[in-house]
Amino acid sequence: MSDFQELIKSFPKTRDYVRDFFVYGFKNRNEFKGKSPRTYDNERRRLESWLAPYVRKDHAANGSNISLAIDSNLLDTNPLFQVWKTKSFTDNDIVLHFLVTDLLSDGTKMSAEEITDRLLSEYEAFFDVQTVRRKCNSYYKEGLLNKEKKGKTVVFSLDNAPVRWLKANQNILDAVSFYQMAESFGMAGNHLLEHLDSQNRTFRVKHSFFVHTLEDEILFSILNAMNEKMSVALETRSSKNGMENTAHCVPLQIFASTRSGRRFLCGYVIKSRRFSCYRLDTVKRVTPLEKAGDYDMLLGKLNANREKLWGVSFQGKSRNHLDRLTMTLKITEPSEHYIVDRIQREGRGGTVTKIKENIYQYETEVFDCNEMLPWIRTFTGRILSLKCTDELVEKRFYQDLQTMYGMYQIQDLGTACNGRM
Repeated sequence: MSDFQELIKSFPKTRDYVRDFFVYGFKNRNEFKGKSPRTYDNERRRLESWLAPYVRKDHAANGSNISLAIDSNLLDTNPLFQVWKTKSFTDNDIVLHFLVTDLLSDGTKMSAEEITDRLLSEYEAFFDVQTVRRKCNSYYKEGLLNKEKKGKTVVFSLDNAPVRWLKANQNILDAVSFYQMAESFGMAGNHLLEHLDSQNRTFRVKHSFFVHTLEDEILFSILNAMNEKMSVALETRSSKNGMENTAHCVPLQIFASTRSGRRFLCGYVIKSRRFSCYRLDTVKRVTPLEKAGDYDMLLGKLNANREKLWGVSFQGKSRNHLDRLTMTLKITEPSEHYIVDRIQREGRGGTVTKIKENIYQYETEVFDCNEMLPWIRTFTGRILSLKCTDELVEKRFYQDLQTMYGMYQIQDLGTACNGRM
């Protein structure tokens, strides 16, 4: 039996567990399906080790539930950044890291052979030149070292200019402190603050979506593909039924919800020849493919279509992919004119027309009217009628009303629609 290790080699598995504990903290040991009890125990122990101040254990009849209790309003950094600092390493990894960076700290440019010789002469550390070359190339890919060719020789160097500049301009640390709390890849800002022995003493963010840092690795791969205008293969796993799928698409834009912080990739699906959005927390792996020659054309087409996008769904049922929705409301004037103002403000391009006294009609065309239902329900009690070219949307709306009428024991449908609830 292998010993428990706090550090990890595979981040995706741990990412899923941290997300489950953070979002679904009510789960107990037996409710983590598809994962062995031993795996659960190991991941739980890692979580308790990394995030001990924020782990909460609740006892229930069927066992204890582990969850994460994190209030962004009170914290100066994202505790989940700690999860990114847990990669396992060998003895050689850690020795080479410090010795190579120390050798190159003065800006000297050296080949792998020269670094190997200096390691032996200055530190009495013997390494094979191929091992040193692999480590330097790995650091070059990760952006830790610079790499260039001098004649036929490849040399490596360490650029400390950004760090020196930060140390000389301490005022910039406030910007770094804010960045690590408010932006994607805030982990980079957190690393810089730690490297400079600094802390965020200025900013607190009331509504910060800490859990979304777990998908920054996926986001980084997607943004690289977008920068290179390449198509990608997305390996996804449904959050509802656990089904796995692979989609080939051209990544075009990242959408982010201002309400939940959830991020989506909007791409052009090559097989169906349609735009589609994928939740980043369902994407498990991104594989770059070939260049997309029509990338700019697709991006322009997406920007034009965004005017008809209510949320993130392009799955309209109509032949032209657009659904028309018409909602008639009773709004008492002038005391309730603020309702008209709200519809105009939140209607996302729809038109508001006064039909007669105290009666208004809202009309819009969007790709998927299903996404409108939560917003439409906020006008319950004012809605006189609702019509949609997607019959399922209309049917769902009235079925939900009927269910609510049953809950409140309301018998007269007409009274319920025209009254106040």
